[in-house]
Amino acid sequence: MKLNYFKLFVLPLFVCQLVFAQETPIDFSAGTYLIDAIDYETIQIDPNALDVIYTDLVWADEFDIEGSVNPDNWHHQTQIIIPGVGWANQEEQHYTNRIDNSFVDNSGALNIVAKKENFTDQGLTKSYTSARLNSKFAFTYGRVDVRAKLPSGDGTWPAIWTLGKNINENGGFWDSSFGSVNWPVCGEIDIMEHGLDALNEVSSALHTPCCHGGNPNKGTILATDVANNFHVYSVNWSPDQITFLLDGVVFFTYNPTVKNGSTWPFFEDQYILLNVAMGGVAGAIDPAFTESSMVIDYVRVYQNTALSTEGFNNNTVKIFPNPANTYINITATGTINRVVLYDLLGTRILNKTKGSNRLDVTHLNPGIYLLEIYSGTKKLVKKVVIN
Repeated sequence: MKLNYFKLFVLPLFVCQLVFAQETPIDFSAGTYLIDAIDYETIQIDPNALDVIYTDLVWADEFDIEGSVNPDNWHHQTQIIIPGVGWANQEEQHYTNRIDNSFVDNSGALNIVAKKENFTDQGLTKSYTSARLNSKFAFTYGRVDVRAKLPSGDGTWPAIWTLGKNINENGGFWDSSFGSVNWPVCGEIDIMEHGLDALNEVSSALHTPCCHGGNPNKGTILATDVANNFHVYSVNWSPDQITFLLDGVVFFTYNPTVKNGSTWPFFEDQYILLNVAMGGVAGAIDPAFTESSMVIDYVRVYQNTALSTEGFNNNTVKIFPNPANTYINITATGTINRVVLYDLLGTRILNKTKGSNRLDVTHLNPGIYLLEIYSGTKKLVKKVVIN
């Protein structure tokens, strides 16, 4: 988009006045004038430029422990959402919590494995199995980076995406506590999907009340050999726009002029989903298909959390784990005299001076809290997430 800013400001004709840098003013009588050689400046504006840069890692899974998926981070969603039918979009798989369909390998990567096998669950027999994971972390605004290789074979439909925590969907991790609206009122952010377009063409989309299903707001980009090469699939979600990136390069931005419940339900917490579906709107499954995996190196969520660093260096303090669900540990190069925890409404939850290096948070409701850490006369404020 190119905007031309002229050094001549055009006002209504009846008040139009030109001022020149001359000692003797020029008296213009009524009439039409031709102005030649107007000096102007050109400003280039990138409509896809990131409007907020998120830098602080607030939640991640590096998949560095071999075996089962970390239950502190992920929920296996296995309950079919359409009783007697299965999943949406005419998909042909069951999702399971078996290690056959989801596990961390010895290279430090999560494998979500789609397999061809007859499997009966909840009164239905399907010809394929796979896994669908819900993050036990939800957030409003930030950047998500997921480094992954995608499954191969016609009919495979891998997805990295988010849903509003308030979705009413039986079997979802957040449903029992927060489910209050149906899809697409909750909003859906598709960070990456493959299998809906050409081979190696990945897509990102937004599903909202105004535009959803087969008519979402969508962008696509070609990636190199997605089945054999790792790529970083990202979304940068700010209060004003949602921007999608492949390997750090922007390719699609959603920024509706009018932001309301119909176009922009993205002002509340969303959670991350990872899954591989089979068939349905992704097309016919290759008869020779036996199994293939989406392999994920890491999932990382960034926000801007530094609220105060007065006299305190962030690098001298470590808080872990963050998010947490049982205890928070605090280490520092200096002595910690006191810690104070507040909720986002400013209510003080605890004030601790003894044993302040370890906080019991088992009694706290899930959410974001502010932790003040005091060392002498110095103070640092950090955001912590309780699952």
